[in-house]
Amino acid sequence: METKKLEVIPTLTEACQLGIKNVVPLILTVLLYFVTVWIPYLNVGTTVGLYRIIIDLSKGKTVDPLSIFKKENFENLGGFFLMLGFLSIGLTAAMAFMFIPGIVMGIAWGFAIYIYLEKKVSPLKALMLSDKATYGEKWTIFLITLLFGIAACLVCGLFGAIPKVGFVFVILLVICLAAVAVALEAVLYRHFSEKIDAFLAEAPACHHRQQVEAPAPEAPAE
Repeated sequence: METKKLEVIPTLTEACQLGIKNVVPLILTVLLYFVTVWIPYLNVGTTVGLYRIIIDLSKGKTVDPLSIFKKENFENLGGFFLMLGFLSIGLTAAMAFMFIPGIVMGIAWGFAIYIYLEKKVSPLKALMLSDKATYGEKWTIFLITLLFGIAACLVCGLFGAIPKVGFVFVILLVICLAAVAVALEAVLYRHFSEKIDAFLAEAPACHHRQQVEAPAPEAPAE
């Protein structure tokens, strides 16, 4: 299956454009999340809601900051915690091999939670699909993330150097950059979501082909 490869500059450019286009609702979403992340149990639903907003943003839907409080975000929390448990155990085991494998697997499994929430697959299936979708593009994801981080630090450093009011600009920039980071995650997930849809579409075809090619049962002996 041939798919378009992820590109560094176009991805960062699109993320900035998407972040600017949705800057107000994304900033409100980020602020609401930071306000509620300290409240037990509610913070679980708002965390799931933030993941769902990124999924919606990747589909071109309008961002609704209050959607992080939707009742559906609290459905099947057992599966969500199981997903987090598999991630934690897998990444801890990978980090034990001198850290580098942990970084690689962190990138490979980086979209597993989105896949679990959107595609309605099991936690293990979501991990495998994320790993399969990112195969051959992990370095690109790493470079995109690295360049975004460096650019964010440079911008904050420059504005932070302004006497007296620099810290105010830095606070505002951090909030805006958080919105752009959400948009960047949405752009990345959209790319890999298309690949995952293709993988899932192939599975029924393969299953059907196996059924067709299965030998017919023998006629009973007379």
